[in-house]
Amino acid sequence: MIVDLARIQVKAGRGGNGCCSFRREKNVPKGGPDGGHGGNGGHIILKVDVSKRTLLDFQFQHLYRAKNGMHGQGKDMHGRNAPDLIIGVPPGTLVKDQETGALISDMVGTDQVVMIAQGGNGGRGNSAFATSTNRAPRRFEEGQNGQERLLELELKLIADVGLVGHPNAGKSTLLSRLSSVKPKIADYPFTTLEPNLGIVELGDYDRFVLADIPGLIEGAHQGKGLGHQFLRHIERTRILVFLLDASQADPLQDYKVLLNELGKFNPNLLARPGLVVFSKLDLIVDRSRIKEISTALSTMLKHTAPGINGNKPLIGISSATGEGISDFLQEIRVILRDNEEI
Repeated sequence: MIVDLARIQVKAGRGGNGCCSFRREKNVPKGGPDGGHGGNGGHIILKVDVSKRTLLDFQFQHLYRAKNGMHGQGKDMHGRNAPDLIIGVPPGTLVKDQETGALISDMVGTDQVVMIAQGGNGGRGNSAFATSTNRAPRRFEEGQNGQERLLELELKLIADVGLVGHPNAGKSTLLSRLSSVKPKIADYPFTTLEPNLGIVELGDYDRFVLADIPGLIEGAHQGKGLGHQFLRHIERTRILVFLLDASQADPLQDYKVLLNELGKFNPNLLARPGLVVFSKLDLIVDRSRIKEISTALSTMLKHTAPGINGNKPLIGISSATGEGISDFLQEIRVILRDNEEI
């Protein structure tokens, strides 16, 4: 199960108190101050952990507290600094301040780290306050409190290719055919309720990460059909593949709806390179209808989304029979190589 939103509270450690102490040795009746300083409290640090794919861990633990620094002691013994608390998050995690909504960090880099809450400084012992006029100070400092924050973690999956389409367009079937992932597949809408990731091998050591985004419906940009939860994952994909069910009455209208929802959610998505693919060709007897729709769609693409398909012909596939799969993968290989900088 992919959990892509979590709210947590983090509290850095408090610094240890300084010590008020004086030397007590034989034949030294008036020893000077020897109170040690307190140790610093532990920081809270977020670190990208590539082994994590979900925010599920944060559903069971909401409070993360670093340890406090140790107190100072006599004989100039300073307290030990507390260790930092390192919290692993999956790549693609957005870290926001829950109270202001401000973005703190976008955790995308491998082994990327960010200090999210600073531990309190340790207090000074009375030895730090000795002067020529005050050789026996009784002054010392208490440790400072560590930072405390309320955070919102939002996960946007990172993938090379994202499958976009209406419910029951065949996205999960295509993912299961191209990779080892076996998502739930059934002949009814909204079978897929969470994104799935799979690795597709292209040969010659080439591979790409394919994301099956749950089906989008009209009004998804307003949150209908859990639209916001699904659309956020599309923003991380380098290439968009619009999968249109060729057996539907009007695939062209289906594409218009998808394009409209993406544009209203994030206009930048329409400039992203991609491909329009007809699925379920095994259900089509009269292929002339597909050619007519392809011609009309190609004309519309030139005016609405020039980054999609370019001047290439539309591709038809059947995940059930394998028809067109090799041509589809070849086109994906070309688009990926032409857009390596994305």
